[in-house]
Amino acid sequence: MAERGRSALTRLSDDEQLFRDTVRRFAAEQIGPLVRGMDEAQQMDAGVIRQLFELGLMGIEVPEQYGGAGGTFFEAILGVEEISAVDPSVGVLVDVQNTLCINALVRWANEEQKQKYLTRLATDTIGAYALSEAASGSDAFALQTRAVRRGDDYVLNGQKLWITNAKEAGVFIVFATIDPAAGYKGITAFLVEKGAAGFSLGKKEDKLGIRASSTCELVFRDCVVPAAQVLGEPGKGYKIAIETLNEGRIGIGAQMLGLAQGAWGHAVKWAKERKQFGKPIVEFQAMQFQLAEMATEIEAARLMVYNAARLKDAKLEFLKEAAMCKYFASQVAERVASLAVEVYGGSGFVKDYPVEKLYRDAKIGKIYEGSSFMQLATIAKLTL
Repeated sequence: MAERGRSALTRLSDDEQLFRDTVRRFAAEQIGPLVRGMDEAQQMDAGVIRQLFELGLMGIEVPEQYGGAGGTFFEAILGVEEISAVDPSVGVLVDVQNTLCINALVRWANEEQKQKYLTRLATDTIGAYALSEAASGSDAFALQTRAVRRGDDYVLNGQKLWITNAKEAGVFIVFATIDPAAGYKGITAFLVEKGAAGFSLGKKEDKLGIRASSTCELVFRDCVVPAAQVLGEPGKGYKIAIETLNEGRIGIGAQMLGLAQGAWGHAVKWAKERKQFGKPIVEFQAMQFQLAEMATEIEAARLMVYNAARLKDAKLEFLKEAAMCKYFASQVAERVASLAVEVYGGSGFVKDYPVEKLYRDAKIGKIYEGSSFMQLATIAKLTL
């Protein structure tokens, strides 16, 4: 993989550089050999998950007092990027854990909840974020899952769809409405544990890409959740969803950035090894120009992703930048992965080589955690 740019935004501190290099080496050596098998089995390797926890990658922003690494959001973004360059399926596992679940708990949980859940998320428990439903995708707050107060408990009924990490997760942040008449102001976030009575996993989706990442339906049938498991306050779930999804967009931008970098790296390696007309195809100007254009787009995406992450860490406004980096990085990932397949020629169209998988994985970037249409709507609102 080529050395990264040296602009002010992409220049890393010594600690960030060490962190990035450690994650990059781990991804190449420990995840790389398992990528194809996990994709075909549609199953995350248990050993990979264990190592992610051992390296502290599942609790990057968890404060040290709760057993986490006490790192920055930018470091979480670096981790997602480097892992996704090898396998975006593992990248999104790390992303949802850090940018959605842990961020929500750090910001909104009370001390008892932090002690109970952040310690687990940092050491051995995977989290999942359950917002989407059949009728609420881009219209996120059109959800139908109900939560009715009964004494010291709430009773949940409904279904969630497209929930990443669902199969492996031990704790779920579940959004339900306690008052349909109140619209979005009735939405409340609950902490629901795996194994809770009345809670079960439904269908596991058979996906085009990121197949090792589980995506399942959640079913709630008279699921009793103690009122102490409300995250934040009743009726404030919409604020939690908005804030965490804004940060999550940067995470998906990092995933797509890493995917594009990985695809480009494979394309360059192939172009140097593949010979036609008596010389490596990288010596043809047309191939050089194509690889140069890909590299330029990747660097532009990196600048946008890093900028949004730096703004977030600096506690500055980043909503527009998050939407822009998610939109642009997903465009770049799909284009670069497609061109990488073309660099490989016929070999790129078969599963024996890595770019076919990255091409399939890239498509989801324009869809989840806010479709490209929704990102454009946000950008237009904030710029026009």
